[in-house]
Amino acid sequence: MSEPATQAHPVPQHVHNAQMQVAAALEQATGKPVDLLQASWMDIEPAIAQLTGGQFQVNKPEHQTIALGLAGAFALRLIQEHQAFWFPNRDSPEGATLGFPEAIIMLSPFGAVMDSLGQGKLARLEDLAADIRRSLGQARFGGNPAQALGGQAPKLTPVDYQRLFDPGFLQFVVLDPKKAATALETKPDGLARDVRNALGRTQPPLPPEARQQFEGQIVQSLQRLDTTKSLIDQAERAPRLAELMAHLFGTIGGTGSAPEDFWHDLVLPLLFIGTPANFPPLDEEELEMFRQGADPLPLFVDLVPHAHKAPDEGLLGAFEMSDIGLVHPGFGRVGALRLIRINASRIQPLLEQFDPAKTAETLQRFTEYVAKAAGKPATESPQGKEMLQAALTLLSDLKRSVTQVQGGELSLRRLTEAEAASEQALAVVRKALQGSIILTA
Repeated sequence: MSEPATQAHPVPQHVHNAQMQVAAALEQATGKPVDLLQASWMDIEPAIAQLTGGQFQVNKPEHQTIALGLAGAFALRLIQEHQAFWFPNRDSPEGATLGFPEAIIMLSPFGAVMDSLGQGKLARLEDLAADIRRSLGQARFGGNPAQALGGQAPKLTPVDYQRLFDPGFLQFVVLDPKKAATALETKPDGLARDVRNALGRTQPPLPPEARQQFEGQIVQSLQRLDTTKSLIDQAERAPRLAELMAHLFGTIGGTGSAPEDFWHDLVLPLLFIGTPANFPPLDEEELEMFRQGADPLPLFVDLVPHAHKAPDEGLLGAFEMSDIGLVHPGFGRVGALRLIRINASRIQPLLEQFDPAKTAETLQRFTEYVAKAAGKPATESPQGKEMLQAALTLLSDLKRSVTQVQGGELSLRRLTEAEAASEQALAVVRKALQGSIILTA
């Protein structure tokens, strides 16, 4: 299997593989190589029709592979022309999205190709490329004071895009289903008034720039929706906004947020491992890892078996797919949800038994056990201490949310790093909203 050409921000391997597969299939079908990077899309389209039998079928896996391969070629054209780059994005069907360094433009090449093929007009990709070229030109020469004076505007990077757009953080929240449903079934102009009024009641008062951001990103977004329909009836058009309103009006408890990998790899495994009295024997490779400075916490969750059975598959290694539901039936029309209801009955008994002090003591015993077997004194690293404290805090928050907060249902939010950073300000607005909540129809 060939590898993508070495780049600072590489092409996802599955996209590259699909591109190579499509190129080979086109050559076999037409009897000659088809240049996916230089030929016009109009010239490529008849060759694609030979592969699809003349009719592109959106739900056919073989046709989706063709679309993914063409998406790789379309992306590579934009990378060569504009120094675009792939960045990880869990919301994207291909698991990554294309970003551009000179302006915030986010593109799903797979989505663009699927739309074009579905309409039988692959040449629409030429129009899309022209639109991007025009937008970048406006950003490059249109009104940036630094550039007007000959200065160099900072370029965006994949890290910037991932922070802004990839929902890689998770937070458990407790939603009051009645409050959330009432908000979702309210018309957006009423919600906009309530949010704006709450911005003036926050304690402590929001800084002017934060209030302006809320006005621009939330209030004005609500005002742009159809005022004759409820918000949930427009969830397909504005899914993130509908989820945010459910959170603002309905959340009555919850945990802090943390990267998905931290929940999956460390936090929830601690819950299922429990506090064993004994530890498994260690092989030389594991002992050497400790001697080389491996932190005891990751070793603990990797090596110590679960005392309580966890799902073989499913969400975060802790929930079966049957444990997942909709916060509101209206969200059933939305494709990629970032707010879902979780049946907590599977983990509730484990949370009731969870004691952060006993877990910390168990990890200390494990550390001493490994240190003795490795013949190397244990040294506590600041990073390891911080990691353990964060995991215990999240589990304590989750225990309180599931066992003590009354009148709500456990739900899971996906959010970006930027959204996670603004959660404290959002909590202040939520408190003001729920302190004197009057939903105006």
